Amino acid sequence: MDIINSFLNHLAIGANEAFTLQNLWYCLVGVFLGTLVGVIPGLGALITISLLLPLTYHLDPTGALIMLAGVYFGADYGGATCSILLGVPGHPAAAVAVLDGYPMAKKGRGGIALFMKSIASFVGSTIGILLLMMFAPMLASAALNFGPPEYFGLMLLGLVAASTVGDGSPIKGLAMMVIGLLISFVGTDVISGVERFTFGFPDLSEGVGLIVVAMGVFAISEVMRSAGSPNIQPINQKFRLRDQMPTREDWKQSFSPIIRGASIGSFFGSLPGTGGGMATFLAYAVEKRVSKNPEKFGKGAIEGVAAPEACNNAGVGTAFIPTLTLGIPGDAIMALLLAGLIVQGIQPGPMVMTNNPELFWGLIVSFFIGNVMLLILNIPLIGVWVRLLSIPYQWLFPGILLFTCIGVFSTHYNIFDLYLLLVFGFFGYIAWLLKLEVVPLILGLILGQPLEENFRRAMLIFKGDLSVFISRPISAIAITVALLLIIWSIKAQFVRKRL
Repeated sequence: MDIINSFLNHLAIGANEAFTLQNLWYCLVGVFLGTLVGVIPGLGALITISLLLPLTYHLDPTGALIMLAGVYFGADYGGATCSILLGVPGHPAAAVAVLDGYPMAKKGRGGIALFMKSIASFVGSTIGILLLMMFAPMLASAALNFGPPEYFGLMLLGLVAASTVGDGSPIKGLAMMVIGLLISFVGTDVISGVERFTFGFPDLSEGVGLIVVAMGVFAISEVMRSAGSPNIQPINQKFRLRDQMPTREDWKQSFSPIIRGASIGSFFGSLPGTGGGMATFLAYAVEKRVSKNPEKFGKGAIEGVAAPEACNNAGVGTAFIPTLTLGIPGDAIMALLLAGLIVQGIQPGPMVMTNNPELFWGLIVSFFIGNVMLLILNIPLIGVWVRLLSIPYQWLFPGILLFTCIGVFSTHYNIFDLYLLLVFGFFGYIAWLLKLEVVPLILGLILGQPLEENFRRAMLIFKGDLSVFISRPISAIAITVALLLIIWSIKAQFVRKRL
């Protein structure tokens, strides 16, 4: 009974925070922007959150996180729209929606596919948020007993998992993660106060800012990659509300796939490095496997839209579990949201729930509010989003470039940051040419400093005894799993080359 009362009290705290006019406005702005950039190919949540990060300096912490999280949820809702209507995914996790969503649109059932996509996204998000509410407090409570060795082990595991588990080369992922760690070491040593790796540049004494790196490798490099892209027109058909209504058979065929997809997404969303793309492809494969008519997949099966979309959006909710409770992001977007906390002077980790309950629970309640807002935005206004798809790329990217430069300069009013922005923009473009993932780099930059701090604290507390990392169960398990992942990744790379 006490647990239920405590839970209800926390929800009341969150409701009081989330239902203020200011935070409702931030939530609406976030989900609207997220849907907008999710619909338009080539933008997405990464670029938008990178652009918005400088603005969070001037916002209330809860409002800032609500807006950034709204962008994340909105982009995942909107990403499948261009997959269905253009055959071009708005982000990697929406790529699966092309397989059956685009054939449905070509058959004149694009409105039904978009409607079911919205319903599946809503159900998946709701399940993910409920799991976040249930498990985050328990994990945060357990994490209060963690010491520096445990945090070091878990952060190391998160970095290695995010760098090796995915579609790209695991060795390249590890290399980019190491580069991110090296960049995080630039600046003033937090323990000794000595400057390191500044190479004679006084502007580097405070380190390389995450905002500069993120906006360089995501926004600037995206402009360089996509400036010459041709504009693709959506399929021409009506999208009135009655044209979007699924039949009874459509509902029957979609119900079970939505539940299965949400279950898969919830599990993989909470694991660092697994990524929405891998989980959605798995959800699609499961539906094809359990279907009595697997031959219809790829030709316009509504299950091929419902299951991946439920999976994708459920993973968004549970991805916040390790981010908010342990301060360990599972992907680049979570890393940027974590940076939003750091910008506000809030130390990520289990103490966030204790020291800032109004922020934590206000954020969770706002997820429910944003989810309802997204359902309203995505069904009646689908005609607006369809028309946005006809905007030529060459009109979008000059504005992105301008706002990127303004955002970077406004953080410290330092011209040197613009030079760094250009450097990391070229770096991101070269990484794309070499098929190097930049996500591990961002995670290495985010976790580099806390990883080093916890390692050195452990050495100070235990007088330089390295055995502490293997004598304590949690850190020992985390480090062992990280080493096994590295060995497996190297072995898999060599096997792939032989084949």
